[in-house]
Amino acid sequence: MTNSKSDAYAVLLPAIDDLDLTDPLARFLDEGGRAFLIGETRDEYVGRAMSKARRATETAEDIRNLTQQIRHRAGPALVALDQEPAGICRLHGLVAALPDDLSAASSGEIERISFDIATAARGMGVTLFLSPVLDVVTGRNPWLSGRTLGTDPDEVARVAAAFIRGVESAGIISCAKHFPGHHDIDGDPAIEVATVSGGAGDLAPGMIPMRAAINAEARAIMTGPALVPGMDPVMPSSLSAPTIGRLREMGFTGLVVSDDLDAIGTLRGERNVAGAAIAALAAGSDLLLLSAANDLEEIRTRILAAVSDGTLPEARLADAAARVRALADSTEV
Repeated sequence: MTNSKSDAYAVLLPAIDDLDLTDPLARFLDEGGRAFLIGETRDEYVGRAMSKARRATETAEDIRNLTQQIRHRAGPALVALDQEPAGICRLHGLVAALPDDLSAASSGEIERISFDIATAARGMGVTLFLSPVLDVVTGRNPWLSGRTLGTDPDEVARVAAAFIRGVESAGIISCAKHFPGHHDIDGDPAIEVATVSGGAGDLAPGMIPMRAAINAEARAIMTGPALVPGMDPVMPSSLSAPTIGRLREMGFTGLVVSDDLDAIGTLRGERNVAGAAIAALAAGSDLLLLSAANDLEEIRTRILAAVSDGTLPEARLADAAARVRALADSTEV
């Protein structure tokens, strides 16, 4: 396990809600971490908007200072944030805005403005957008309220593909989400156990924008946090080998990113965050989203123990880490 210690950090995507690179996070980057999420507070996430205080005081230079620190320690890195066509815009007024009514905008206009947004973000050192949201919601969904692109699968596919083309052409990696889709869900999986209704047939319309994202060459796709019995009746999507296998069968060869393991790990049965991380890797996830408030060293220790006892194949960890590093290296300009 010569490189396993650094591999176990390379597959983690810790999220912060400020711009403070703490000592534990600095050590994480020094010892193999290659990804970092500039997140938002819970209130900002729920409100779908950055706070007045953040918008009044946070500058592009503030973000650039953080990303420079990250690159100084990690080298080329996946520096991610939520910059959604509709919903959460982590960069608030620091970049251009897409039209409020995307259905009235041409694909060319969406692609052009998305390119401008991504170009500005690249100038701040950001390299990965956790967007667009592809879910086609036709029933209940308290989780994605205000963040989706409509109820027509073809229209969602059109807008999402244009956004992805614009973002990717500017050199930002697009991570489309949340496979396999959440058309009707009985709760908010960020804070409670939630299950998507229906069977495989009910998921079919939502696969249209998923295929469009793959065809538009999104280099990453995020799996969802909920149980989707139409795909896997046992494991939530980010920990589901059948779900990730289906994504690969559709021709996706890029990076598979898990959703928030803090919610998945603590809400589903007896699994904790470290256990969820091991299960996600074993299922085929490559990059694991989790709060930076976790003890990252302890999670690394647990991942290495799983490799040692055969619970997690060493080759699977090595493959995931190699995928993360290759994508991070591709962001170097």
